[in-house]
Amino acid sequence: MTFDLTTAPIPVLIRRLAIPAGTGFFFNTMFNVVDTWYGAKLSTTALAAMSLCFPVFFIVLSIGAGVSTGATALIGNALGRGDHEEARQYILQALSFALVNAILLVIAGHAAGPHIFQFMGAEGEYLALAVSYMGVIFSGAPFFMFNFVMSAILNSHGNTATYRNFLITGFFLNMALDPWFMYGGLGLPPLGLPGVALATVVIQCLGNFYLFRYLANSGIIGSFRLHELLPRRHHYLELGRQGFPSALNMMTVSLGIFIITWFVGRYGKDAVAAYGIGTRIEQVALLPVMGLNVSTLALTAQNFGAGHMRRIRETLGISLRYGFTLASFGTCIALLFTPQLMSFFSSDPAVISAGVRFLKIEAFVLPAYVLLYICVSAMQGIQRPVFALWIGLYRQILAPAAVFYLLTSVFNWGIIGVWWGIFAVTWSAALIVVLYVTIILNKLEKDIFVV
Repeated sequence: MTFDLTTAPIPVLIRRLAIPAGTGFFFNTMFNVVDTWYGAKLSTTALAAMSLCFPVFFIVLSIGAGVSTGATALIGNALGRGDHEEARQYILQALSFALVNAILLVIAGHAAGPHIFQFMGAEGEYLALAVSYMGVIFSGAPFFMFNFVMSAILNSHGNTATYRNFLITGFFLNMALDPWFMYGGLGLPPLGLPGVALATVVIQCLGNFYLFRYLANSGIIGSFRLHELLPRRHHYLELGRQGFPSALNMMTVSLGIFIITWFVGRYGKDAVAAYGIGTRIEQVALLPVMGLNVSTLALTAQNFGAGHMRRIRETLGISLRYGFTLASFGTCIALLFTPQLMSFFSSDPAVISAGVRFLKIEAFVLPAYVLLYICVSAMQGIQRPVFALWIGLYRQILAPAAVFYLLTSVFNWGIIGVWWGIFAVTWSAALIVVLYVTIILNKLEKDIFVV
């Protein structure tokens, strides 16, 4: 089901878009939680290897999300202007653009993956598990890319329910495939940790068939000729201009995780495993905000194309209010049930202890993430993607490298210095974002008034 994003009441649209998207993100995150839980059943080394893989895996997600964000903004802007033929061209070009990026990612991932893990300090069984896990993921990159783009096409049309349905189904499939592929059975040999990755790739492949069939049957794509998928300079340049800053911004998240993991890794595998579990719990707490990200991007994209600045400001204000309310619940739960949450994933006392200290601090960072995510989504919707990159460079690389070193090495706070460093860096970035967004929206409204 799709909605008119330029005329219907904003609060109604936010709920209709954000709730299905947030539900989908919940099941997608629980998908990852299931992977983490089964990885922990193998061994602490396997769990640490999965945590080590996360920043590398995030590169795949970053490129996919970047292409998706660019496609959503461009398709949404075209639909807002009423130019349906332009929207159709961007839909087709986004699909081929995703394939090109996926092929490059497969080649680069297999070539550079082992060297990255060695640089991060992995060796022996630890290294072998990480390489085997990510090798499967890199091979399945095309399936990830196509799903990202098809979800963007749906989002730009105001449909977040269809992708939600895939994510819910994928979660339940993963619960069945993970133990089967890990331990073997029914003619399948035990694959161990790579089996967890293979289950993910198989589910992504099934998602390709489901989403493309829906797009074809709904008429969103319609009939087309194969030559229309061939790269077109203008469309590729625009998709790159809108998508690559977003992808690079998310890659800064990956690099930021590299930096955090490097600092945390100085305190042992138990600390790395605790950080990996803590980030999974944090993702669950932020799920409602992720749904608001999707609704904010889709609404700002179409309303910017239609020239409705007041609706963009209203979207931002209501989304932030919803986000702060939901984040407060996440903060309370993280503070009240920290030991229980950590114990669900690990029985290792050292891992639980490190994770509890992390979550007790990280719980107060959740409202800052609300400001960051929703405001950045709004800027991407009004075709200001480069700002996300600059704030990402500050929040993920420049500030953490300096602050973590200061707190851990100069002040000798140890691992707790990394946790407080995340708090300080994230809140400072959130304040910068609020100031920038305020200036940009005031300028756009003034320009429209003058015209």
